Amino acid sequence: MRRSICFCEPNHALAGDVGNWKFVYTTASHLPKGTKVRFDLDSAGRPLDWQLPETDLKQKTNVIWAQLPGGKPVAAAKTQNSATLTVSYEFVLPGELKPGEQLAICMGSIDKDPLKHGNGCQKVVQRRRPFNLFIDPKGKGDYKEHETFHLDVRGGHLKTLRIVAPSLVARNKRFDVIVRFEDIYGNLTSNAPEGTLIDLSYEHLRENLNWKLFVPETGFIALPNLYFNEPGIYKIQLRNLQTKDIYLSPPIKCLPEGPLSLYWGVLHGESERFDSSESIEAFLRHMRDDRGLQYIATSPFDSEEETSNEIWKTISTQIAEFNEDDRFVALLGFQWQGETGIEGVRHFVYSKDAKPILRRKDTKSNSLKKIYKTNNPKEMVAIPSFTMGKTTSYNFEDFNSEFERVAEIYNAWGSSECTAKEKNRRPITGSGKQAITESAEGSLVKALNEGCRFGFVAGGFDDRGPYGQLYDTNQTQYTPGLTAILAKEHTRLSLIEALQARSCYATTGERIIVGLQIAGFSMGSEIDTKTRPGLEFNRHITGYSIGTQPITEAALIRNGKVYRLLEIHNGQVEFAIDDTDLLGSVAIEAKGDRPPFAYYYLRIVQADGHIAWSSPIWVDLTSKSTATITMKRGKKKVKDVD
Repeated sequence: MRRSICFCEPNHALAGDVGNWKFVYTTASHLPKGTKVRFDLDSAGRPLDWQLPETDLKQKTNVIWAQLPGGKPVAAAKTQNSATLTVSYEFVLPGELKPGEQLAICMGSIDKDPLKHGNGCQKVVQRRRPFNLFIDPKGKGDYKEHETFHLDVRGGHLKTLRIVAPSLVARNKRFDVIVRFEDIYGNLTSNAPEGTLIDLSYEHLRENLNWKLFVPETGFIALPNLYFNEPGIYKIQLRNLQTKDIYLSPPIKCLPEGPLSLYWGVLHGESERFDSSESIEAFLRHMRDDRGLQYIATSPFDSEEETSNEIWKTISTQIAEFNEDDRFVALLGFQWQGETGIEGVRHFVYSKDAKPILRRKDTKSNSLKKIYKTNNPKEMVAIPSFTMGKTTSYNFEDFNSEFERVAEIYNAWGSSECTAKEKNRRPITGSGKQAITESAEGSLVKALNEGCRFGFVAGGFDDRGPYGQLYDTNQTQYTPGLTAILAKEHTRLSLIEALQARSCYATTGERIIVGLQIAGFSMGSEIDTKTRPGLEFNRHITGYSIGTQPITEAALIRNGKVYRLLEIHNGQVEFAIDDTDLLGSVAIEAKGDRPPFAYYYLRIVQADGHIAWSSPIWVDLTSKSTATITMKRGKKKVKDVD
């Protein structure tokens, strides 16, 4: 039995190439005149996708047409799949096609230079990239089975070297580094001039470390067992000996000893390359291998329209398979949207596998109070997200300190730290009927001042749920954020425990190193004057920050306002200061029976505009000295303090 034949000319492409592409189909059966043919590119026309061609043949630039033997070009009609948002092209054959004859579908330019006026290949590497051809001999558009063309998309010419290295290391403790050889779009590539050599070095170079690296066929190489002899700030340097270009790693801080390690990842976020629901395996590989992240949490919305039970089952299975201690921590999570203002959006992250997705339409999970009542805070973290978005706001009046240990201070649609009038550097703003503006009720500073206690995490890019409408508006979009977790071990349990301890901080996407301590207690801590009476008179505050670019502003925030602008030396920050203001004179009066308190956090801005926020540290005025009582009595109409 004869079979149809499908092949491409050419059969491979480099990511981002522009040219002419031909897909040749040799039929094994008779196709009469009027046969309908549909060609699917599986492209939504995004910047990373395969470029969508035009159908007007008079244009002669980036067009699509069909060609029969000895015939004229046949124009296509463009159709769109409303479910997948991808575009297809439909042709009607003007004549019959006999068995063994060929039908060619071409994309590119007609009578013009294809390198300038052709059709653009996708910018993402993909082996055996499929293009589907559907055929209906009856001409009614009743398409069933399809034929498939395959084309390999490979990495382009070597453009940059990216170094994936830890941010915190201990002196004389060995660590590994990954070097990625990337094209202009961030794809791995080995497409470099023959004989290209890379020289590796760093400050305080050991005499026996003199490595010359070749460009590997895999596009990446692991460098094992590096270590630093002395504490300090390091950047690993790679130098292309042919082009003389120099590439630096993000900063690495070497400590005398390191009880905690720093792990970078994304809690709430989507990928512009791979859909995290439909292509969960590709999404996880991209985040782990291409982005070089050390953990990820899934975050589909709870609606069945977006996350069916079957999709949730697939996500749960892949999370369990990808979770690997000391390499990549995969966390199972989802987003739940409740009543605007009162409940807002929560990102729930589980500490265990095989957990259910809680849907708002279900009676048992149609309110946050029910969810919190039926779950264990040790097995679930609830993260208030995008709290200052007008349609997703949360007023923190029902704040649950057991579950809501951290809150999202930033994602790619803006910062919820404070309002634009309060000098928010990345405010939530946009224009148009569906744009989301800011709601002051959801300000994290406002919530902190009212006594809520949470650490800071960052979200990434998101185009689902309430964020899906933003592409039809002029909503301001920023860079996807990152969350740094300071944990004892690179395991799921350790990372969840660190989040529950608020041992984390947020950035707008760059791996900025931040440290903050008060009296030896790290970010996320709560300390009081009962156990440390001296805090009433003096808070000894130390910290540091090293950016991927020079730091231009470092502010120590006290009770929501700038307490001190810190000195910057050589683009870096390291400080030790004493807040000698009497705690009783600056503390915020708490609600109910809780003691007055003050809180502190760092906000770092570097030269390229990227920001980092440390999680706060709280100091409670649980006992008051005679000096404080005397001072309060000295004020007019002030009652005695117990």
